[in-house]
Amino acid sequence: MEAQDRKTNWPLVFEGQLTHAACLAALLAVAIWAAGRGNAMDGAFLGMSTLVWFVLLLADAIVHQIFVWIAWRLELHGKLLTRWFGDTERAFRFYAVLFAVLFAARFVIVTVLAVANRGTLDLAPWLGLLIAAIIAVPAAYLFYSVKTYFSFRRAFGIDHFDPEARTWPMVREGIFRFTSNGMYVFGIGALWIPALALQSQAALIGAAFSHAYIWVHYFTVEKPDMRRIYATVSHERS
Repeated sequence: MEAQDRKTNWPLVFEGQLTHAACLAALLAVAIWAAGRGNAMDGAFLGMSTLVWFVLLLADAIVHQIFVWIAWRLELHGKLLTRWFGDTERAFRFYAVLFAVLFAARFVIVTVLAVANRGTLDLAPWLGLLIAAIIAVPAAYLFYSVKTYFSFRRAFGIDHFDPEARTWPMVREGIFRFTSNGMYVFGIGALWIPALALQSQAALIGAAFSHAYIWVHYFTVEKPDMRRIYATVSHERS
């Protein structure tokens, strides 16, 4: 096993990534088309135009998800990060810090973008606030459930790093009683809140891009990884 861990399985690192690239290109094309409609790029904030904030939001989503793909796959199929850092826990901490920074930046940037472009969405203010409030309830419950029952280490993907984590039981408490994909449905869904509350076309487009793109990550990275990880665990148990 140790000899195998020292050799990176590059075909598995890139598994599904042609599909990932094609889907990303299609989503970018739609986002760019939508950004050219109506008042989507009107406004500015902190001396930077809406267009700049919009590009930063898309760039953060792309960098974040490509970083997670590379980190997960290099560790899962060769323990490369552990070899670089000399210890699995140090490797995971490095990854988790960058993950948290990039993830939090999405919410900061989409909020600033919504401020820059506020009032451009043709939607009754009360309706926008109502929908934003409705989205906020399960999003808040999700983060409570992750903190209380699931743990952020597990949400960040510790099972790609630590084989022991792969033996942990499924969580069926909190929001996870209702869905196993809470982060994809409600976590990233929270990006819609500033767009709707401030009635911003640009933030709405950015939130839609991010929400669609996270599902590309799920189907081209996480789902095949989970299938491979837990098939191996089942085989070892039998």
